[in-house]
Amino acid sequence: MITPTIWADYSADKAYDEMIAAGGKPRDACASLSQYLQSLGMDAIKGRLSAAEAAIMEMGITFTVYSDEGNIDRAWPFDIIPRLIDFQEWQMVETGLKQRLKALNCFINDVYNQQQIIKDGLVPAELINSSSNFRKECLGMQPKFGSWANICGSDLVRAGDGKLYVLEDNLRVPSGVSYMIENRVITKRIFPELLENLNIMPVDDYPTQLFEMLASLAPDADDTPQIAVLTPGIYNSAYFEHAFLAQQMGAELVEGGDLLVKDDDCVYMRTIKGLEKVDVIYRRIDDLFLDPEVFHKDSVLGVKGLMRAWKAGNVALANAPGAGVADDKVVYAYVPEMIRYYLNEEPILPNVPTYLCSDPEQCAYVLAHLPELVVKPANESGGYGMLVGPHATQKEIKQFHKLIQDNPRNYIAQPTLALSTCPTLCNDKLEPRHIDLRPFILQGGNSFVTAGGLTRVALRAGSLVVNSSQGGGSKDTWIINREQ
Repeated sequence: MITPTIWADYSADKAYDEMIAAGGKPRDACASLSQYLQSLGMDAIKGRLSAAEAAIMEMGITFTVYSDEGNIDRAWPFDIIPRLIDFQEWQMVETGLKQRLKALNCFINDVYNQQQIIKDGLVPAELINSSSNFRKECLGMQPKFGSWANICGSDLVRAGDGKLYVLEDNLRVPSGVSYMIENRVITKRIFPELLENLNIMPVDDYPTQLFEMLASLAPDADDTPQIAVLTPGIYNSAYFEHAFLAQQMGAELVEGGDLLVKDDDCVYMRTIKGLEKVDVIYRRIDDLFLDPEVFHKDSVLGVKGLMRAWKAGNVALANAPGAGVADDKVVYAYVPEMIRYYLNEEPILPNVPTYLCSDPEQCAYVLAHLPELVVKPANESGGYGMLVGPHATQKEIKQFHKLIQDNPRNYIAQPTLALSTCPTLCNDKLEPRHIDLRPFILQGGNSFVTAGGLTRVALRAGSLVVNSSQGGGSKDTWIINREQ
């Protein structure tokens, strides 16, 4: 009896598909996975999905969605079909991501010190002065290694031409790395035989790499540093990740009330043994809630005097306050020029073409072509506040027309890319769904890039919005080295 092929109805002709090439054949790096899935058959694949869902419940992997009805904890939405990238291609991506973060850190350090890039006319002063994430309180600061953004999540997308593009850089408090690691744990459970036979690069070394990077930031390099993860608390959407990373690193998970700054401008943690000095804080709190002495006076999330301790050089904060000035989507458009300016190198990874609405000529084009473009606010995240022109109603287009006219500095626009697709288990069969990829890059004493990252998937057919807060899911990402 011939087993029905699971690929018989799979149609990958509307975008670049990560697994199936033109003509219906699997790409070289995906041949083993494709054959393996075929050998299982659809009934067994659905059985593996049930096993994965049970594992997610057992492990308590959740994320929080904010809604009008309150915060809702949901089981992590996970698709069991992994996304594969060839190691040879990944080496180029890894080098490009390190190059990009190095230039971004040069830019942030410059903005808070000499501002040479503004004086040389490459970046307008108005762009920085009007940035909602520019912190004048950070002027004159020079964090260790000149590294302000120590943890970065850059979103990559593959377009119809098969190339990977950087869609945006997340430099404030990028999240998702815990799900990248948990996705691999689940995949090992449900496809153990497959992971044994393929040379897939590991991702479980991230907590060790993160710990070592944070330790490198400690003010006194001779001591064994005390490292803490500062969380807003259990109601934050990323609390699972905060607790996960602290546990994996062997660091303390603290809230603002657990810390205090004494008259010596040092940070101490309250413990049952008394006060213990803290050297490095991986903060997962936005700048404006970090220190009520400097920013929002009514913040109960942060620590009074924390900025004083940081400025005195008695504690390292990662990411450094003010790093978000480079998280601005308008600043993103200048990153290729930053790489040339600071590093004297050509960018390895290209940007998606971007229109700045602050430029009158570009703004006029955007307003005339809204139904074709994706419009993003400069400082939102999580997929909020966007317009996807081809999927928008006339009412939404009219609304964005006015929003852009009222505040052009706050908006950019990009062409609507045909994001690549990957086979995803939907409605008891494999269907193509659009995806992106968020690798995580560390920079302290050294640089490090995760092997792959968090592949996010738009679970609705045709949707380009992959954010979990907007109904998206995720996949394990395999970087495969076929030469060993």
